[in-house]
Amino acid sequence: MRNLIHPKVTLLGAGPGDPELITLKGVLALNKADVVLYDALIDPVLLKHAPKSAIKIFVGKRVGKHSLPQEDTNQLCVSLAKKHGHVVRLKGGDPFVFGRGAEEIEYIEAFGIQTELIPGITSAIAVPASAGIPVTKRGVSESFWVVTGTTTAGELSSDLALAAQSTATVVILMGTKKLPEIVATYQKAGKGNLPIAIIQSGTTREEQITAGYITDISQKALENRVEAPAIIIVGEVVRESLKLAEIYRDVVKYNL
Repeated sequence: MRNLIHPKVTLLGAGPGDPELITLKGVLALNKADVVLYDALIDPVLLKHAPKSAIKIFVGKRVGKHSLPQEDTNQLCVSLAKKHGHVVRLKGGDPFVFGRGAEEIEYIEAFGIQTELIPGITSAIAVPASAGIPVTKRGVSESFWVVTGTTTAGELSSDLALAAQSTATVVILMGTKKLPEIVATYQKAGKGNLPIAIIQSGTTREEQITAGYITDISQKALENRVEAPAIIIVGEVVRESLKLAEIYRDVVKYNL
């Protein structure tokens, strides 16, 4: 007798890149998956947490290299849940931080399918931390913004102009292609001497950091061939990284 199917979709945040930074709850969800739909930035080792019998399907996207359109992925979640049972939608970072997680849940629940959201460690905080950059520090930065570098219209978020006028740390996701516009925004705000860092493949073995100031970061990014996936951090907290102390040694002070 065929087992009764109980359709369910779990949206699971895999974290910033390092496969060890997935949550325990996330691992347990993968243990119970009948199907795993995973994105481009997922370390393949995470798929080993799913049963060997589970169906694994790549639905990821990279800049300029789109795979399945979002609508097709949404439909897959529904059809595979109805056919096989528990679908784990494995997404990089946190599904609710520029991950279209809310859109996917709305679509799936419209079909009466049970959903669950398991948060992931967002790269907006974890990637700077891996480079020794605190997004907040007493006496340096009392708040931080997380801004998308590419809106649904393909443009730099207009919020960046507001953020650039503040003393807050600004973390820009999906912004490498918009670096000239980001630089221009800060220069217009009169902050050409503000520290900035670009971190590629943060928290992984391939992590590379390019750091400098608003005035020279474009040239450095060109020389280092910076490309996505990367996160941009702008603000005085960038100076706080011991990894980057050599770059900012002219202003580093030691209290002995």
